Amino acid sequence: MPHKITLTGSATGPLREYDRYVAFDMREKGSPSAPKGLKKSTFISYTVFVAKKAFNKTGLTKKSIMHEKILIQGEPTLDIPIDECPGEVGVICFQITVLPNKKDKEGNEKEAKQEAFAAQQEVAATKQEEKPVTTSQPAPKEEKKETKAVQLEVKQEPTEEKKAEPKKKTLPNQPKGTQDLLNFDDIIVPEAFLKTRPNAEKTQKVIDFVKRTGRLDEPLTIEKGSNVLKDGYRRYVVAKTVKMDKVPVMYEYQKS
Repeated sequence: MPHKITLTGSATGPLREYDRYVAFDMREKGSPSAPKGLKKSTFISYTVFVAKKAFNKTGLTKKSIMHEKILIQGEPTLDIPIDECPGEVGVICFQITVLPNKKDKEGNEKEAKQEAFAAQQEVAATKQEEKPVTTSQPAPKEEKKETKAVQLEVKQEPTEEKKAEPKKKTLPNQPKGTQDLLNFDDIIVPEAFLKTRPNAEKTQKVIDFVKRTGRLDEPLTIEKGSNVLKDGYRRYVVAKTVKMDKVPVMYEYQKS
């Protein structure tokens, strides 16, 4: 089985162009807590090699690659000449993705809050219109009793609705079909999925959707009880790329 490697960060050196590919350097820091008895790993430098066609699709330039945060998925190689590979390890890139920056994420959250506030105002305005209209003319005693009874019913209805609301489990700003929000780290991905490579163009479209809306376009399908991923590996990769803490899921129950 070929080795796989994933790098996240920005280029630490200028972009170098060759005949059919481009190359740039990156650095990754080791884990802050190594297993007991082992030495902590330090920075490792990498030289990433990307086909020009794949690189051009990202929209990156010689200047922007030094500032944009990117995700590299590929395999390590030690067969590149040292004059083309100044890093300690060479990486043949199979997929390159530009990650959303912090400002984009904050913008999406602000937009979602504004939409929620507008929806609350609309509901409040609707309830205001439903309030009974009273007239200044005095009504007969019997009519007054009926009016009081109607007003009492109208006042009681919102109370009943408020009591019923907490019973409903609502998941705001989540895709249709979402049954629950699950911690990303709790999802177990089968080996069969890990061996596949989602289409880069389709994956980028989902990333762009998350940038605009702040959520995935569809929930992941998870086996109830075991948390094994059954469908939606592309969206799993996107959630990992944008570092989602929780992801929307729908459950598939085990067959007895």
